[in-house]
This record gives sequence, structure tokens and C-alpha cells, in this order.
Amino acid sequence: MEFAELSTAVTAVRAKKISAAELAQEYLARARERGAEIGAFISLNDKAVDKARQIDHLIAKGQDPGPLAGACLGIKDLLCTDGLRTTAGSRMLEKFVPPYSATVVARLESAGAVTIGKTNLDEFAMGSSNEQSAFGPCRNPWDSTRVAGGSSGGSAAAVAAELVMAAIGTDTGGSIRQPAAFCGVVGVKPTYGRVSRYGIIAFASSLDQAGPMTKSVRDSALLLEVICGQDALDTTSSAQNVPRFVQQLKPQTRGLKVGLLKEYLSGGVDAAITKALERATAELRSRGAEIVEVSVPLTAMAVPIYYLVATSEASSNLSRYDGVRYGSRADFAEKPPEDLAEFYSRSRGQGFGPEVKRRIMLGTYALSSGYYDAYFRKACQVRRLLHDQFVAAFQSCDVILGPVTPTTAFKIGANIKDPLQMYLSDIFTTATNLAGLPGMSVPAGFDDQGLPVGLQVMAGHFQEQTMLNVGAALEEIFGQSGSPGRG
Repeated sequence: MEFAELSTAVTAVRAKKISAAELAQEYLARARERGAEIGAFISLNDKAVDKARQIDHLIAKGQDPGPLAGACLGIKDLLCTDGLRTTAGSRMLEKFVPPYSATVVARLESAGAVTIGKTNLDEFAMGSSNEQSAFGPCRNPWDSTRVAGGSSGGSAAAVAAELVMAAIGTDTGGSIRQPAAFCGVVGVKPTYGRVSRYGIIAFASSLDQAGPMTKSVRDSALLLEVICGQDALDTTSSAQNVPRFVQQLKPQTRGLKVGLLKEYLSGGVDAAITKALERATAELRSRGAEIVEVSVPLTAMAVPIYYLVATSEASSNLSRYDGVRYGSRADFAEKPPEDLAEFYSRSRGQGFGPEVKRRIMLGTYALSSGYYDAYFRKACQVRRLLHDQFVAAFQSCDVILGPVTPTTAFKIGANIKDPLQMYLSDIFTTATNLAGLPGMSVPAGFDDQGLPVGLQVMAGHFQEQTMLNVGAALEEIFGQSGSPGRG
């Protein structure tokens, strides 16, 4: 029961060549058998097979089960799922069972998808390696001594190891694209506003965006068609029409202008990634694309801008978790708190992990009286200039091609004690979120250690179709990365 792509499996279910229930049983068994070994899941959905049987019942009655009939998905444990535990990778929400589903989840399930489980992540999506999860790290399926990337490491690893057909991640500063590159899968961050944020536990509200992680560009296009679109429950969601991404997916690049960002070509990138970028550039040129150099000087400031904006918004968003109305409460049985300050500090001290505490402190400092203008306000002003520079750059090209990360997947523990080095792993991805642009990671072969290499494609606002088409061309050039142990 092997399907190279989600879309192939959906076609088989709709044609009654296999039942959705059989698929759900198979993938649930895979998740149970290997999920713990990799650390890809925090919770599994025991009702997955029942949901799949409902899809089979619709098909038997001749009714339309939806465009994702029987698709077995992993959902990042940052998205609320009705009746299924949602932890955000934190002890603070360890026992939280939402009474509703995020709009993304609701749309997927209405389209016939089956949730196999909730995937592991860095706590509250704060991390670049999935080592910050309160439930243990997620390991890279290609080399268990290495990280899967973060914060959507569980989603990337589950797709790469074929524990699910596809998964949903969220991207605040690269958290879909970086783990996708590390695990050799396709990861798409849509334009800010393309996808509703309703029901996604907030990290940084002006940056967060959900997107698909899949084995192929076509599968990502299929999932995007389902999850994109305006939502009355999210006032930041866009009213832009959602294209028929799959129908219009064409790996044709003739006449396209492909930009190479000057600031991303200045060195400090692994030789295998540079080699993949050079090959992609040469192949795209041979296919009729025009290669042009573009410049966005303020990308050099993207990481500090990002960590000022993101931590400030995180400080505000996470202030609700005080153990009173939201979040876990410390056990005060042996020693009751002396006052409200101690009540808060003990509850938050036990509920939050070290990286979350670090970012709350950074954000609180940047927002504090006397520092707000110097830090947060200034970061927002420079962010706007960065946005404008990207808009200008896309006047000269249709897409920008570059690296996703400076290196392939690093060893578990290598950067955990050096937060600055960990933050710099997002050096090529944060600018996309700050400018609200779409970006994607596409597999581009392997390095000499057998670790996946990814390349990044960025496009102008709401130009996902052009981006996907270039991604499909890269997929033809490099092929799909396969799965660990299968090639």
C-alpha cells in the first residue's frame, strides 16, 4: 500500500481501489511503530479510523467526499483540534483539549482529510531544531543523531518518514521551510493573510502563517487550495481569490526572470548548498529563464529585526498564561503562594521552558517604558523599509532563488547552548515573514553525508502560483528526495 504522493492516494480512495479506513489503519500503525522512535508526534488520534469510515460511507452512497478524501495528515500541535489534545509543545498546555478546531483543520477535514496525530514542535513554536519541545526532541529520519529542524520538525519528519501523507506546519521566521530543507520535503509558507490564523496558538501574530509540508509540489498545491481563503473569524485574512493551484501548476520557466539575491550569495553557506544553487541556476537558464541579480540590503538586518518583533509579540501573546484562566497552575498543596506575584511566577516558571522564558524576557524588555521607541518601534520602522525593498526587487524579477539554511541538518545538542548560533540558522528565512511574502523549500539533492539539501523560492505578494511553478521545475531538475531507507 505505497503511494508516491497524497494526490495518488486520494484518487485511489475515490475510485474505491482502497478504502479510507484501510489507509487510516495503515498510517496510524506506522505512526505508533516509528513515531516514538523519531519523536514526530505528541498525540495520536484514536478516532482517525472512525473518521475514515465516514468518508467511505459517503463514497458508497455516491456522494462527494471532498478533494482530500482519505488523505492521512499530521497536524502541528500548535493548531487547535476539537476533542484532541493540543499542547503547543509546552507543559503549560499539557492537558488542554480544545472545544473547537482551527479554521485550517476544519477546512482540511471538511475536504475529506483524516488527522492521524499532532506533530511535535519547539515549545510555542520558539526554536529552530525541535529540541525545545517539552515532550522531547524530534530526530531527523535521515540521521537520528541530527535535528529535524524547527519549529515544525515533527511535521517535516513525519512526512519524510512516510508516517503521514502530508502535514501542516506553521512558519513565523522559517519554521516550515527550514525543517522541510533538513528533512528533504516540500514546505510552503503562503503570503501573510492567505491562510486563516484562527485557532492557531499565537507566537507572533504579525508573522505566523500556516502552510503544507508534503512529498511533492503538486501535493502542496492541492492542500493550499483547501486551506487558503478569507475567514470571518480572522480579520487579517485576505479576500484575494484563491487560484486553482493544481490546475495551473506547470513547471515552465521560459520567459521568467529568476532573481539571485546579492546578500544571500556572500558566503558562509555549505558547499553542497552552493553547488545545488549553481546547478539550479544553470538548469533554469537552459530552460529559458533569465537569471538576474537583485539586492535587498536590509536583509542583513532581518534576524535582529525579527527577534525584536517576534519576542515583543510573544511577550504580549503569552501573558495570558498565568495559571488563572489560561495555562497550567503550579501545585500549591505543600506551599501556598504568599501573594499573586508568587502565584504567577511559580505557575509560569513550571509551565514555560527556557527558550520561551528567554523570549518573553527579551520581548518584555523591548516593550518596556524607555526602551519601546529605541527597540520595538525602530524595528517596526526598519521592517517597513525591508518590505519596500522587496517590493522594489520584485519589479526586476518574478521569483527569488536562494538557500534555505546555511547548513544541512546539524547534530542534536550542537547549538542548544548557543542561542545566537541557533537564531542564525534562520538567516535566510526571517526576511520573508517580515515582508509578508510567500516562500517555499524544495528538495535539491543531498550533501556528501547523505543529508537532504533544500533550496528556497520566494515570490511577490499573492504570487504563490508562480512560486509553485518554479518549485515544480526544480522538482523536475532534482527529483523528489524519496524516503530514508528507500532512496
